[in-house]
Amino acid sequence: MRLDSSRRRAGAGGIDFFYRDPTTHEVERDVAKLGASLKVRLSNTVLAYGDLRPSLPVLNHDDSRLLPESFTGTMLTSKEIEGLEFNVGTFHAQSRKSDEGRDSGGLKGIDVIGASYKFNDAVSAALYASDVDNVVRANSFKRQYVNLNYVMPIASNSLTFDFNGYNTKYDVTDNKNRIWSLASTYATGPHAFTLAYQRSSGDVGFDYGFYQNAGGTGNGGSSIWLANSYWSDFNAKDEQSWQLAYTVDFAQYGLPGLTYRIAYVRGTDIDASIPGGPSTTDGKEHELFNILSYKVQSGPAKDLNVRLRASSLRVSNDAIGYNESGKEIRIFLDYPFSVF
Repeated sequence: MRLDSSRRRAGAGGIDFFYRDPTTHEVERDVAKLGASLKVRLSNTVLAYGDLRPSLPVLNHDDSRLLPESFTGTMLTSKEIEGLEFNVGTFHAQSRKSDEGRDSGGLKGIDVIGASYKFNDAVSAALYASDVDNVVRANSFKRQYVNLNYVMPIASNSLTFDFNGYNTKYDVTDNKNRIWSLASTYATGPHAFTLAYQRSSGDVGFDYGFYQNAGGTGNGGSSIWLANSYWSDFNAKDEQSWQLAYTVDFAQYGLPGLTYRIAYVRGTDIDASIPGGPSTTDGKEHELFNILSYKVQSGPAKDLNVRLRASSLRVSNDAIGYNESGKEIRIFLDYPFSVF
């Protein structure tokens, strides 16, 4: 239900809580969705068709708004080999977060394939690929993703290295983008300290998410599995960014389920321009991110998850063609329950 009727706060880029009609500019008063899927299981392999919410690095639904994205299509997930998960799917419709309808996102088509494998307790890897057929043919692209993760025990502590990378090539323009991140996390007791570096290169920045009928890619608003992705994704053309982060788990202090994370990310070398406006090859941005999360451990409200998130983002004036400064506070309440 829409509680705030202000047009000024509706339809801004990246918000997408309630759909705004492009002709009348009226904001939806309420949104409701009903979806279903048919699943068939044989051994450890599941074939699903219908309204699905995939969570893959090249097609990841966004549930950070009032209603989650969903995709209509077919997906097969197999876990027949211990440690190996294989996924393949094809999707032809998308329901956006802010609007009703099975294909409110205007999706033309997405094919995905890939697998993840845990070699042992220390080493795991993943490899995925997607082919996005966009309504605007020039925006159609092929994308590959790779992940390598290594956990090195150090006495009773651990040092984790996590590499994530994407390679994208557009079908018509031949524009390319490569973006990758490497994060190292030292965990000791309830504390974890992270240092990460991320680099984007190529003809364009890394593009993902939003909807094909609004000029986006349509591949899910969370399809960016990189270390420096918070409110800003630090994914502009030629951008490089560094992150420092600290996480604490309060379980050892008598408060199980309570965690806190603070991160600071700074990006430089942004290549951005606005036709007839400012342009730069040395734009900058930095973000201070905080999130406090609590999951109820027992009782009638068990698994109720409450998250309070706040970010402050600053972008240099010459890089506003890529991103905008701002502050945000979000509150998430998630309460899963079993019907049967």
